Amino acid sequence: MTHSKPPDRTQRTKAPQKASEADESTRTKKPEAFPAAALEPASAVGKRGKAAGPGPQPEACAAPGRRRRAAGRGAGAPRCSCACTRLGGAGESNSICDVTSFLQTVFQSIPFFIAFIGLEFAVSWVQKRKLSGRINDGISSLSLGILSRLPDVLFRSVDLISYIYIWNNYRLFELPWDSPWTWYLTLLGVDFAYYCFHRISHEVNILWAAHQVHHSSEDYNLFTALRQSVLQKYTSWIFNLPMALFIPPSVFTVHLQFNLLYQFWIHTEVITNLGPLEWILNTPSHHRVHHGRNPYCIDKNYGGTLIIWDRIFGTFEAEDAKVVYGLTHPVNSFDPIMLQLRPLAHIWNTFWATPGFCNKLSVIFKGPGWGPGKPRLGLPEEIPVITGKEVPFNPSIPAYLNCYAVVHFAVILDLYTELLGTVTMLSQGTVLLRIGFIILSLTSFGLLMENRPKAGILEIIRCLVFVGVYKHGYLRSQFSSLGYAYEVLFSLCAAFWGIQIMKRITSSKDKHH
Repeated sequence: MTHSKPPDRTQRTKAPQKASEADESTRTKKPEAFPAAALEPASAVGKRGKAAGPGPQPEACAAPGRRRRAAGRGAGAPRCSCACTRLGGAGESNSICDVTSFLQTVFQSIPFFIAFIGLEFAVSWVQKRKLSGRINDGISSLSLGILSRLPDVLFRSVDLISYIYIWNNYRLFELPWDSPWTWYLTLLGVDFAYYCFHRISHEVNILWAAHQVHHSSEDYNLFTALRQSVLQKYTSWIFNLPMALFIPPSVFTVHLQFNLLYQFWIHTEVITNLGPLEWILNTPSHHRVHHGRNPYCIDKNYGGTLIIWDRIFGTFEAEDAKVVYGLTHPVNSFDPIMLQLRPLAHIWNTFWATPGFCNKLSVIFKGPGWGPGKPRLGLPEEIPVITGKEVPFNPSIPAYLNCYAVVHFAVILDLYTELLGTVTMLSQGTVLLRIGFIILSLTSFGLLMENRPKAGILEIIRCLVFVGVYKHGYLRSQFSSLGYAYEVLFSLCAAFWGIQIMKRITSSKDKHH
């Protein structure tokens, strides 16, 4: 990383005059557009800063966690000077650094997510004398959540890129960012855009193939809120673009993140009814209906923060009979890759098996329940009847495997958080290597939770890869003191799985004899 050279004496004496000229320019000039460099991946920005030629170089933007650590080592926190062009007038927080820094709030919310999950467990135990979730389903949900955020390590948010492009090139007028009415309008606009996208995601098969990941859990708790699709973000951005014609990016970004974070707490069974608020807000009761597979729950309650859109457009349904959660046809798997891709494979097979070009297009763009001769969204009578005796997918595995999975998932969460905090300091090769190891680990955990025979072989490979890669410095923990402990842990685990496989092979030979 390079640092700017301090200005000489003549530069220091001219600085106040330049600052006053810049202030005057800010007051009189039209807001500038984001530079093209601002849209590059974060790792590319850091790499370009290192490779730049002689002369003063700006320091690459570091993630918030990295800035805090760096601040303790010098006279002050590093100055983020890469592509910080301003978008708005004086006083408006609309630079690329301001907007992208705010997007990091989701990553910084991880400790709060964990704290609220612990609180939900405690309240559920007091209320029902049982925990609010299962280890296998919880790890599956968290794995899908991590998997869904990994593309953001390499690329800037498509929501942000597309919104800024429209704002820079096509905005019709500019609402004042400091007016309360702009913020109220943006709250309604973001939530209405979410309602439209969410509803279409249930009514168009190709979009449902991505969104169904969030509905695939047969539990309903705060873990489920983190269960997200890798692909969904690449279609949702379209619905926000009309707001870019007049709403500043900084205001839009705040409400986009608020809408996302709000929906975390409504994924719970420990909160029953909120009285008059049920008429306006999307609440746990309303959202439980949305996640149900009971016939009365299908395609209902799409709102994000508000429930008013469902009441207006006829998609509202109050909670009535006990809700059974999950998909109408459960996938029965904890493998995060399979959960992400299996629906697409189903559409692919159905597409080629369906006769007629128009019917093939209908497979993609009509509802998931559609078939030749059926209505656009399918036949309601074909939805499986709920008997109340449904049993969630829950393979029996030894208790030690549950403990093993929890410990190793905690290690992966540590490595993932470290990756988020240091991504701008790493080469793209190292970033890709870390992402690959995280994906390998999450896949292996899914197979372990299903008690699949090949899980042991995958674990041997994973543990040996970790030991080799960690020794060469390509993987790092947030806590340097844990490095040796991790190496010992993974070495012992590789030996353990080797012994288990040898026992299985020996046992198989004895049976044949």
